[in-house]
Amino acid sequence: MDGALVSLLSFVVAIGVLVTVHEFGHFWVARRAGVRVLRFSVGFGRPLWRREGRDGTEYVIAAIPLGGYVKMLDEREGVVPPAERERAFNRKGVGARMAIVAAGPAFNFLFAVLAYWAVFSLGVPGLKPVVGEVRPASPAALAGFRPGDEILRVGDERTPSWQLAAFALLEAAAERRAVEVEVRTPEGTRAVRRLDLAGGEALAESGRLLETLGLARWRPRLPPVIDAVEPGGPAAHAGLGPGDRVRAVDGRPVEDWEDFVRVVRASPGRTLRLEIERAGRRLEVELVPAARASGDERVGYIGARVRVPRELFEGQRVVVRYGPLAALGEGLERTWDMTALTVRMLWRMVVGEASVRNLSGPLSIAQYAGQSASLGLVSFLSFLAVVSVSLGVINLLPVPILDGGHLLYYAIELVRGRPLSEQAQALGQRIGIVLLGLLMALALYNDVARLLG
Repeated sequence: MDGALVSLLSFVVAIGVLVTVHEFGHFWVARRAGVRVLRFSVGFGRPLWRREGRDGTEYVIAAIPLGGYVKMLDEREGVVPPAERERAFNRKGVGARMAIVAAGPAFNFLFAVLAYWAVFSLGVPGLKPVVGEVRPASPAALAGFRPGDEILRVGDERTPSWQLAAFALLEAAAERRAVEVEVRTPEGTRAVRRLDLAGGEALAESGRLLETLGLARWRPRLPPVIDAVEPGGPAAHAGLGPGDRVRAVDGRPVEDWEDFVRVVRASPGRTLRLEIERAGRRLEVELVPAARASGDERVGYIGARVRVPRELFEGQRVVVRYGPLAALGEGLERTWDMTALTVRMLWRMVVGEASVRNLSGPLSIAQYAGQSASLGLVSFLSFLAVVSVSLGVINLLPVPILDGGHLLYYAIELVRGRPLSEQAQALGQRIGIVLLGLLMALALYNDVARLLG
């Protein structure tokens, strides 16, 4: 299936699941508080499907899958029959209203716990966190990291896989503190490296934590054998195909795939004379790498993927799995850690200590959804858990129009003994719409910038 279609379908499924969970939280608590629910909608705009339940609630799936809402009986939004007034939202006490509003984000956190429980029960596949290259004069080099070090623990966190190691390092970076990293050296002894993250440089760029620290994952030397080519790409135009082994470029022997990649990246738009081996025969072809942006420079690109022999990684594979009860504890802990990390990252962005380029919008979310879905159920559930936590945190921000803004109004009402005036609430709503619009515009800008390289 086409990658763009997979991303689109995965995005629709992910948003549909998370919005349903969020709105069901409001719906479930509202019903138990005695509030009549008029409509439960997943999506906005024109209804694609609707059904009226026995309770009189209209259930709707709408055309625009970017949110949803629960419409409750409320005297501020229309005439309410006298017999129904006790079931109106606005007639309930402040505590009941706060519980109904807070239930949406709470269900997002609960969903994340259950998703992580499933993930840790099924087992998370990954690679051992073995260090490859260490960039000279980088924080990792200054801490004494060496190629071949296997990261065993970051602070108090065990790190049996690169995924867990990177998350633990990101937590330490968000707290801007030095952290002790226990490693197993290439000689088999244990050592402690003290990695200084107090400067906050690791948060400067989105998705480049390890690179900023000067660490690279261990990679085996891969033979320069093509596994697949992109249809219509430069490699396909040159006649290259699966199984072709690159022997030389412009007469110079090619040692491994990384050596070939370096030559290609340095040659955008330049004709390269390749000597390849195909089914035991030596052939010569001409290849012209296309140019594409990479940071501030333009590099060559041919649209070819390397063949990775499975046996090269067999000794590096690891599966992190727990029993059902332990997995629940891990799910609770991971949800708490992810929530705390999200809050810290948002605060760092507000005060300018982390790049706003860390924000992702719908295009990036769709891309990540497609990538995680293509890797299997465990990866997709992990993605859903992360986004569910983000959705819960963002909805609790004290911004009018979000759940957190309504909770702020109700907290003020508790202190004052009476609600804010309708004029003050309307002004807050307008400010909230502007702030939310600016946040969405920034996230979308980041998406487009990433897509354009």
